[in-house]
Amino acid sequence: MRRDEAHQYFGLKWNPFQKDIPVEGMVVTPKISKFCWRIENLVMDGGYGMLTGAHGLGKSAGLRILEQRLSGLREVQVGVLQRPQSSLADFYRELGHLYGIDLVVSNRWGCFRELRRRWQTHIETTLLRPVLIIDEAQEVQSSVLNELRFLASERFDSRNLLSIVLAGDDRLPERFRQADLQPLGSRIAVRLLLEPFTPKELSEMLQSCLDKAGNPGLITKDIIETLAQHAAGIPRIMMNMALELMIEAFKQEAKVIDERIYLKLFNQPASSKQDPRRKRPHEQASIN
Repeated sequence: MRRDEAHQYFGLKWNPFQKDIPVEGMVVTPKISKFCWRIENLVMDGGYGMLTGAHGLGKSAGLRILEQRLSGLREVQVGVLQRPQSSLADFYRELGHLYGIDLVVSNRWGCFRELRRRWQTHIETTLLRPVLIIDEAQEVQSSVLNELRFLASERFDSRNLLSIVLAGDDRLPERFRQADLQPLGSRIAVRLLLEPFTPKELSEMLQSCLDKAGNPGLITKDIIETLAQHAAGIPRIMMNMALELMIEAFKQEAKVIDERIYLKLFNQPASSKQDPRRKRPHEQASIN
């Protein structure tokens, strides 16, 4: 099933179950909204924010929402680190690329000085700190994290030159309990730990995604509730199951994903009561 076929057949503006939907199609939870608001305020004085949680809970979506909001602020410069596992030399190369400086990485002091000079000039001109976002930050080498700490502050650590957002899985907070990273961990002022959603929250999320995509009736209410109950609190699992159902509906030339489609794909009733001997739908389904 091609994406254009799905859009035309189901009357969708985009596929609401794919992870690359436009930001305007995402559901902004109250926690994500508050986190973004606090980071937006962080650009005034600089410092650290951290977004963590298990896989599939929406960290990447939260970062996309945050990046769009920050980019919409006047004169806020946002850089996104693409290779968190880099060595220190490659880390400096990427920072130079992000902030428009041709750095000679063999001259570490020169890199340090030029980046700080660029950020200081930006602050003097706009009164705002540049932003650096690092996803999968649990992969960043300790030497790089400590270099970033020294690089992003001055005047005996009394003035921040950057606003830094670190995002990662459950390993990231644990790393900041290590002795060599405790100084950085103690500086993280804004934190959000994403936790599993309730079935009610997942149901509302799925319905909102359908509304934004332009076909609120694509999935019946009973099936929405069933998917939410069987997703183990993880939005990614729910969306993967919904995608499987949409593919099956397309094959059957159905316009609505109902219990008949659900039974065809998962071979069990759409019910909140589950036989413990049966596998959950997300354990049966495979992603095409």
